[in-house]
Amino acid sequence: MGGVVVILNTAAGGGRAERRLQPWLAGLGRTEVRPTSGPGHATVLARNAVAEGADAVVAAGGDGTVHEVLQGLLASDERPRTALGILPLGTGNSFVKDVGLDDLGRAAAAVASGNTREVDVVRVEHAAGRLWSLNIVSVGFAADAGALTNAKYKPWGVAGYVAAVVETVADLRQHALPHALDEGEFDARPFVLLSFCNSSSTGGDMKMAPAADVSDGELDVVRIAPMRRRRFLSSFPRIFRGTHGEMPEITMGRARSVRFAELPPTSVMIDGEVADLSLRSLKVLPRAIRLLVP
Repeated sequence: MGGVVVILNTAAGGGRAERRLQPWLAGLGRTEVRPTSGPGHATVLARNAVAEGADAVVAAGGDGTVHEVLQGLLASDERPRTALGILPLGTGNSFVKDVGLDDLGRAAAAVASGNTREVDVVRVEHAAGRLWSLNIVSVGFAADAGALTNAKYKPWGVAGYVAAVVETVADLRQHALPHALDEGEFDARPFVLLSFCNSSSTGGDMKMAPAADVSDGELDVVRIAPMRRRRFLSSFPRIFRGTHGEMPEITMGRARSVRFAELPPTSVMIDGEVADLSLRSLKVLPRAIRLLVP
């Protein structure tokens, strides 16, 4: 087959994704657009495109669409022959900010150019199977706010995530998830938020891990210790600026792998999608996928 398959999430961007894509289609070269019909369909379409020999599969949507397409491209730790493209047509579009694809025109030019950059992928092992992540794996507050965003505020875009944050702060909870970075000792201390970041941004413009590099072979680990609601809410302007690491309650580290104690399922946010998982491990697969870039 060859060529490029564009997987379009017609529900992305408040249902405006297809209209926004149309002006750019003629300049993408030899492409075939395949729209999704519901959650999980992008993974099936991506898997089919790989089996048919597509040169590239392009996720046209937001972070959730990219996440689903990634699952279809990867089946093992081996780098797939098929490249990944992204057209940012969603509400959050967090990952693309690290790779120069947050502008739709530049992203379309990247698809047309065929130029690629190798980026890291995170393998997420859990009790029921395996997933892959490009952006972030987070537990605690981020997962709670993400679930609320998806259930209640999704049509609001980035403002919806801010609204979910405010609502979740009102019911701020402590969490515990014993984990060990690389070959270190297990850390069972309570936290409000624990994030393992491959890229710098989440929730649209929040710079959760400002020093993260998608090609350095490491996760940036962000832990927020328990604090009062008012203090926690006041940290968010700092997170948008990427200066929250200056707060004594916030620690940052790095790791190539993470191990988790065997516990019942907990809410986990992976690239903007929230699921109840019994996490077992995370491992960075350095430069595991080729990304279409300008």
